[in-house]
Amino acid sequence: MKWRGNRRSSNIDDRRSQRVSGVRGGSGGIIRLLPAVFRLLGFKGTALLLVGIVVLAALTGNLPVLLSLLGMPSSAPTVSSSEPLQETVEEKERVEFVSVVLADTEDTWSAIFKENGQHYTPPKLVLFRGVVNSACGSAQSAMGPFYCPADQQVYIDLSFYDQLKNQFKAPGDFAQAYVIAHEVGHHIQTLLGISQQVNAARSKMSQVEWNKLSVKQELQADCFAGIWAHYANESRQLLEAGDLEEGLTAASAIGDDTLQKQATGVVRPDAFTHGSSAQRVKWFKTGYDTGNVEACDTFINR
Repeated sequence: MKWRGNRRSSNIDDRRSQRVSGVRGGSGGIIRLLPAVFRLLGFKGTALLLVGIVVLAALTGNLPVLLSLLGMPSSAPTVSSSEPLQETVEEKERVEFVSVVLADTEDTWSAIFKENGQHYTPPKLVLFRGVVNSACGSAQSAMGPFYCPADQQVYIDLSFYDQLKNQFKAPGDFAQAYVIAHEVGHHIQTLLGISQQVNAARSKMSQVEWNKLSVKQELQADCFAGIWAHYANESRQLLEAGDLEEGLTAASAIGDDTLQKQATGVVRPDAFTHGSSAQRVKWFKTGYDTGNVEACDTFINR
């Protein structure tokens, strides 16, 4: 990607020097991880795991802490401390890179919203290490990058890019940019009211039905990421030879079928929450090829 020297976003909240030594109750917590656990262990396995954790916590006197971790109300305090920020040359460059990519998503979506008579309010991007508190609860870097609609912020531990390269075999700066563009895609869903509609439907569905709806939501975020790539290339010529392939490799590497096969050796489509590798590639390409928001309606039958 031809990103060096481009505008950097001012919507960066750098919390890498903060250390969170407690967790807080509220909305989210480990509850956010249940879809990932469910797709690995299935319903019975997930239920047994949760029951076992609760029993152990009760026997050891740690039930309040457990409830806080699960995102339920508790009196467990949140204690944060700061220390001098130490970063490598590589990490400093990554910070500059994500700032430039975020700025470019701002340019893309501001123009699209303006064309439709709307104003685009960009998300903040929070950089953290290890553990972070959000309006969706406390989260660990093991969750990977995520978007919290409650505070309209994207969260990322930059060490995820090492995992993307080494574990998922998806190296390259455009693969890293795709990750940010996907999370910004969830922000677009929030601004358009799509996320609210999806969440409202959740209580009326079985787990399998909810998984299918979740897949559609994630695939749309992939399509929105493709729209950003479309304009980054067409309007600003940021892409270089091989960049698109890097993005498609990243989309394929984090498909549910690929992750399930790596984890358990078995693929269970009814437990998908993000979509198969082929689906993620398809919808990213749809956004890239068309540059059209209306083409990203993953919720209609196709």
